Amino acid sequence: MKGYNRENFKVVIEMAWPAVIESFFVAFAGLVDSLMVSRMGSYAVAAVGLTTQPKFMGLSMFFAINVSVSALVARRFGQKEREDANRVFLTALYFVLITAVILSITFVSAADPIIKLCGSSDATPEDIATHAAAVTYFRIIMGGMIFNCIQMVVNSAQRGAGNTRITMRTNVTSNIVNIILNYLLIEGHFGFPALGIAGAALATVLGTVVSSVMSVISISGKDTFISIPYIFTEKIRASFNALKSLIKVGYGIFFEQILMRIGFMATAVMAAKKGMDAMAAHQVGMNLMGLTFSFGDGLQAAAVALIGRSLGEGNPDLAKDYGRTCKAVGMMIASVLIAFYFFGARWLMSMFFEEEHIIALGVSIMRVIIFIVLFQISQVIYMGCLRGAGDTLYTAFAATVSVTVIRTLVSWLGGFVLGLGIVGIWLGVLADQLSRFLFASIRYRMGKWVKIKI
Repeated sequence: MKGYNRENFKVVIEMAWPAVIESFFVAFAGLVDSLMVSRMGSYAVAAVGLTTQPKFMGLSMFFAINVSVSALVARRFGQKEREDANRVFLTALYFVLITAVILSITFVSAADPIIKLCGSSDATPEDIATHAAAVTYFRIIMGGMIFNCIQMVVNSAQRGAGNTRITMRTNVTSNIVNIILNYLLIEGHFGFPALGIAGAALATVLGTVVSSVMSVISISGKDTFISIPYIFTEKIRASFNALKSLIKVGYGIFFEQILMRIGFMATAVMAAKKGMDAMAAHQVGMNLMGLTFSFGDGLQAAAVALIGRSLGEGNPDLAKDYGRTCKAVGMMIASVLIAFYFFGARWLMSMFFEEEHIIALGVSIMRVIIFIVLFQISQVIYMGCLRGAGDTLYTAFAATVSVTVIRTLVSWLGGFVLGLGIVGIWLGVLADQLSRFLFASIRYRMGKWVKIKI
C-alpha cells in the first residue's frame, strides 16, 4: 500500500494473524454456545446473555493485569531484560491465583441476586426458567474461572514476548474442545448425559482447563523468554516493585473495565426489559459483534507487543508506523465484514431462531452493527497502541465517558424515550463506538504516548 513500509506490513501480519485467529475462535466459541443452546429455545439464549456482563465484570481485574503483563514483558523484551520480565510474570501469576480463588467463591455464592440485578424477572413461567438456567450457567462458569485466569496471564506474557502462535494454539484447542463437549453434553450424544445449559457451561470450563495446561507447558522450556525452569534456576522471586509496575500500568485499565462493564450491564438490563425475545436477539447480536471485535483484538495484541518492543528499543517512529499499519490492516478486514453482515443478516439470524419476529429483531440489530464495524476495529487498535505504550489513564477516561455515560444515555433515549425498542438500545452501542474512535484517534495522532516511561 502506498505510504506504508512493506517490511513493517509483513511483520504486522506475521505477528497479528495468530492473535487474530486466537481471538476469532474465542468469539466463535461464544457464538457456537449460543447456537447450540438455541435448540432448547430462545429462553436458553437469553439465559446465557444474562450471564455475559457479570462474568466479564468478574474478569475485569484479570483483563487489567493481562494488559499490564503484555505491555511490561514487551518493553523488557525490547530492553533485553529477561530476568525482570520473568519477575513481572511471576508476580502477576501469584496475584491472579489468589484473587481468582476469592472472586470465584464470591460469585458462585451470590449468583442468584447477581442474575436478578442483571434484569432477570419472575413475571412469567418462561422468565422463571430463564432465571434458573442463567444461575446454573453462571455458577459453573465462575466456579471454574481460575483455569481461564491462569491461561490468560500466561498467554499475555507470551504475547508480550512475541509468541502469538503459542497463545493461538492454546485458545484454538480450548475452543475446539468446548465445541465438541457442547455437542456431547447439551443434548446428550454418544452415551453422554443431556445436561442442557449446565452442559454448555461445563464444556466451556473444561475447554479452559485444557488451555491452561497447554499454556503452562508452553513456558516449561529453558530457552523461552518467559520460562519456569529459568525462574527456578535464577531463583527469581515475586517483588513489590514488580507489583507496583503492574499496578501503574493496570490500575487505569481496571477502572476502565469496571466502569465499562457498568455501561455494558446497563445496556443488557435495558435489553432484558424489552422482553426475553428481544434479549435473545440482543445476545446473538452481541456474539456477532464479538466476531468483529476479535479481529481488532488480535491486531491490538500485535500492536501492544510491537509498540512495546519498539519503545523499549528507543524507536518511537517505528512504534508509530506499526500502529498505523495495524489500523490499515484492520480497515481492510472491516470492509469484508460489512459486506458479509449486510447480505447475510437474515441467514445468520435464522440459524438461531425459528420465530419470525425474533429474526426480524435480529436483522434490525445487524443493520446497526454494519455501522458499528466502521469504528469498532479502528478504535480497538488505537486503544491497544495507547495501552501498549502505558497511556492507560487516558484510555480509562475515554472508555468511561463513551461506555458508561454516552452508551447508557443514548440507549435509554433511543430504547425508551423515542420508543425505538431494541434498535434504539443498539444506537447507544453505535454512539459508544463512535465516541471511543474519536477519543483514541485524536490521542494517537497527538503522539505524546511514545514518551511515556513504564
